[in-house]
Amino acid sequence: MKDLNTVEYYPTLEKLVEILMKKTQSNSPLFFRVLVSYYFAKVASMMRATIGTHDRGKIPVNLYAINLANSGVGKGHSTNIVEEQVIHLFRERFLEETFPVLSEENLIKLANKRALKKGEDPEEELVLVQKEFKMLGTLAFSFDSGTTAAVKQMRHKLLMANAGSMNMEIDEIGSNLLGNVDVLTTFLELYDIGKVKQKLIKNTAENTRSEEIDGRTPTNMMWFGTPTKLFDGGRTEEAMYSLLDTGYARRCLFGYAAPSDKDNTLTPQQIYDMMTDNASEAFLQVLANKLGNLADIVNFDLTIDVPKDVTLLFIEYKLKCESIARKLGEHEEVKKAELSHRYFKALKLAGTYAFIEGSSEITEELAYNAIKLVEESGKAFENILTRDRNYVKLAKYIADINKEVTHVDLVEDLPFYRGSESQKKELMTLAIAYGYKNNIIIKRQFNDGIEFLKGESLQETDLNKIVVSYSTKLADEYKNELVKFVDLPKLTQLPNYHWTSHHMKDNYRNEENAINGFNLVVIDVDNGTSIDTAKLLLENYTYLIYSTKRSKPTKNRFRLILPISHTLKLDASDYGEFMENIYEWLPFAVDEQTNQRARKWMTHDGDFHLNQGKLLDALSFIPKTSKNEIRKQTIVDQQSLSNLERWFISNTGEGNRSNQLIKFALLLVDSGMNIENIKHAVLALNDKLPDKLTETEVLSTILVTASKALHKRDNES
Repeated sequence: MKDLNTVEYYPTLEKLVEILMKKTQSNSPLFFRVLVSYYFAKVASMMRATIGTHDRGKIPVNLYAINLANSGVGKGHSTNIVEEQVIHLFRERFLEETFPVLSEENLIKLANKRALKKGEDPEEELVLVQKEFKMLGTLAFSFDSGTTAAVKQMRHKLLMANAGSMNMEIDEIGSNLLGNVDVLTTFLELYDIGKVKQKLIKNTAENTRSEEIDGRTPTNMMWFGTPTKLFDGGRTEEAMYSLLDTGYARRCLFGYAAPSDKDNTLTPQQIYDMMTDNASEAFLQVLANKLGNLADIVNFDLTIDVPKDVTLLFIEYKLKCESIARKLGEHEEVKKAELSHRYFKALKLAGTYAFIEGSSEITEELAYNAIKLVEESGKAFENILTRDRNYVKLAKYIADINKEVTHVDLVEDLPFYRGSESQKKELMTLAIAYGYKNNIIIKRQFNDGIEFLKGESLQETDLNKIVVSYSTKLADEYKNELVKFVDLPKLTQLPNYHWTSHHMKDNYRNEENAINGFNLVVIDVDNGTSIDTAKLLLENYTYLIYSTKRSKPTKNRFRLILPISHTLKLDASDYGEFMENIYEWLPFAVDEQTNQRARKWMTHDGDFHLNQGKLLDALSFIPKTSKNEIRKQTIVDQQSLSNLERWFISNTGEGNRSNQLIKFALLLVDSGMNIENIKHAVLALNDKLPDKLTETEVLSTILVTASKALHKRDNES
């Protein structure tokens, strides 16, 4: 097969799509491609065009489509253009000339056949047949709703006429789906070859059962609507998925358009010129005349052949799609079905293009035109299946609204936030869980018994844009900058500078002027922990350590700077609590009086150590969030452990147990413990690990390493 990136769409289709986008100022080509393809298929099937295949005999040209779009795409305007300026001449000629002539001819044939079967007078039978045909009502060129009985009645009229097709076009499918489930189930049967089983009804004098006619009636179907209304998280969405699962996934072309971006730079004159372009009007008139001519009886019941080389192309496409489908998981049955039947949709679509083109066969070019659109439809179907679920929409709403909301606000603003308290609670739980993994924090707090929620979408920290401000003065003339983390020592090692981890308004440092937004935590360590100990404990993290002015070889005093995973915007209260959570997490004592946003630190031209590793996960420490609550509960559950033990347990996993225990033992050596106490402490920590090492392994490896370090320590002292 060719690379589809080099393949064009069907030219007549694409020209009309370009015009529709101009007239609606909408940039949603797939929506219009599916729309136009449907109307082309409608023209072909009304004229009973069929495709002569090598393996399945004749199959009708028809098309089912689900075309979803948010407001602003121009569905109403574009539909009116197609109906009133493109297919209007075909409709008039077909209903006023073609269908009456074809139906009259077939009614005579039907009357003769019945008369011969019954041994009756053909003329008398013709009167009965004509009466029966008239009783079935006027042919509907299209309809937007119905019942199964009405569909079968209309189908019976088409069978008697042996012409025309049934065309169901449902607007606002989200509002109308549930009322049409029965008729849509019937349409499932009719798609492939236009046949459906007849319903058995009681035959009475008032309700005479019609004589069944064996034949085929092509059907077309188009659903319009907004995704939000259709996928409402309730009965409508459930019914939609049921229909996709039972067969609509493999039968439909899919369009899925987001709100189109309008070009706000266009002047009124430019928009007017686009809407009234003479070349566009001329093309619409030529196309309308062309479709009007297709309603000529000479074009009725045409069979469009599929040459062998094109048949082989469709088989190759079928095998390719089935190969991809086999790699999908068992839980992706709907996706598999859609993928495995793309070739059949492409075949019918190619037949549509051939009829519009006036071609007696499906050429390779037309086949590729169809395959290209079917593949684009497949991507739209995947987008439908992977669209934002309601709990995702809820999380994003809370994050984007930029204010505190209550459950009353959610009910008023979100159509899907409905149902019982348990349903809403489950939706909120899922939203928080989604946010937990997708950089959205949702804070919850109660005031007078009312729950308030506030959210924020977090931006991941860019190490080339670290927030700092600095000055040679205590409070004045602070310069705000974004610096590279690797260049931070250029600031911290300067003499006589003051710096902060927040930007300051008006270049003046105080709490009121601190601008929300930071991506560093800065911690003073001056309680006996050595720099070497800190480096060992934090070796997996990105950090900068620099010694302060009061640091001595016997008692290290240093500043620990850790970039965090996300840029946070916390007020003074939440920032203070955030820093307290950090202090609680660290395995060594620190100065806990430095938890103010406007806190400043002195630079010092001493030793510094820059390490590259992972960024500290800020989400675990943000107040009033689920992730922080989990961290706090872990501390409660591990209250029997020391801070150092808790640190090693939380950082120990499969594959690094031995390495972590060695680190722990070396820290104990550094703290001055003797070998017996080290042995006791290491074995005690090992016992608390979920998948501990054997005592023999601890004694033969960890304790041997500790003994060597202890011997070296004692010799050096």
